[in-house]
Amino acid sequence: MIEVRNLTKRYAGHAAVSDLSFTVKEGQVYGFLGPNGAGKSTTMNIMAGYLSPSEGEVIINGYDILEEPEKAKATIGYLPEIPPVYDDLTVEECITFAAELKGVPKKEVKAAVAKAVEELELGEVRKRLVRNLSKGFRQRVGFAQALVNDPDTLILDEPTVGLDPKQIREIRHLIKELGKKHTVILSSHILSEVSEICDEILIISKGKLVALDTPENLEKRLGGSSEVTVVSPAGEKELSKALAPFGEASFSKEGGLTKAQVAVTGEEDLRDAICRKLIEEKCLYYSVSYAKTSLEDVFLALTSDGAEAAPLDSDDDAAEGAEGEAQDAAGEAAEAASLENDSDNAALGGEPEAALGGDEASPSEEAGQ
Repeated sequence: MIEVRNLTKRYAGHAAVSDLSFTVKEGQVYGFLGPNGAGKSTTMNIMAGYLSPSEGEVIINGYDILEEPEKAKATIGYLPEIPPVYDDLTVEECITFAAELKGVPKKEVKAAVAKAVEELELGEVRKRLVRNLSKGFRQRVGFAQALVNDPDTLILDEPTVGLDPKQIREIRHLIKELGKKHTVILSSHILSEVSEICDEILIISKGKLVALDTPENLEKRLGGSSEVTVVSPAGEKELSKALAPFGEASFSKEGGLTKAQVAVTGEEDLRDAICRKLIEEKCLYYSVSYAKTSLEDVFLALTSDGAEAAPLDSDDDAAEGAEGEAQDAAGEAAEAASLENDSDNAALGGEPEAALGGDEASPSEEAGQ
């Protein structure tokens, strides 16, 4: 379980993350959503022990990430957007290196690497140099590095970015399988992906939490609304009479046809009833379609300018909202630039301040022998 309490991260006086609090329960897959510059990567980097917060605390499986970083990191696996793999190493060496960095006992390293290779289906490429792998396989190696210490929790930052449709499908399936054994938190801009594989979804905007719920409940958040659209050669008057029992309709003309849209509240699909009524009224129609409120609709409603914050936000929304997404993006860009040299180390379980230059030499030379 992960508890984030009153988390704040400031850059040059600007809060990229502001008083953020939420709890991630064990054994579930969580989607972490937000517009560019909302503070997602900053939050995930703090949770992984890569960044220190300005205020607040993060408790990872009972350990404070700041007070007991080694114990906390031993229970998590972190896969950043760009996997921290080394081109001069073989797949097996790369995973072995990660196991050693993560403190897997020496006598258990070989078995842990073999298990990760099998779980990620890397057996056919385990002796191949990483530089010769496709992007999909490189992503799998990153997953193996995150999994090699058998962590309770996996933190995945944009795990399918840049992959082709086949690779995306494979990674989605992999995340579903991992979710059966681990708690998983993943960020993504692909809303259909999040809706498909996640049990719960966190949405942040301008550094604040605006929603935390299941995909189904989030879709109901806009009133559980849906819409039935009727396309007909009949006139507006005829359609209006036939559709009156189902609610007020809006009309438009499209290619010489009348398009009527009826907003429906609730879960019931009224297409059958509407079709029967149209037939009863002898009103010819070409199509009757049904569209539910989607996660995309919810996301846009919650993160657009002027959207109301969730009840769990503090009263200073207006002040924070004035900062704007441009400043958020600038803050995160500054973070990425200043910490670029430490990213591989943090992802593999080392301390953010420690350089890995000396540690890389040994396995690199080993790969060349």
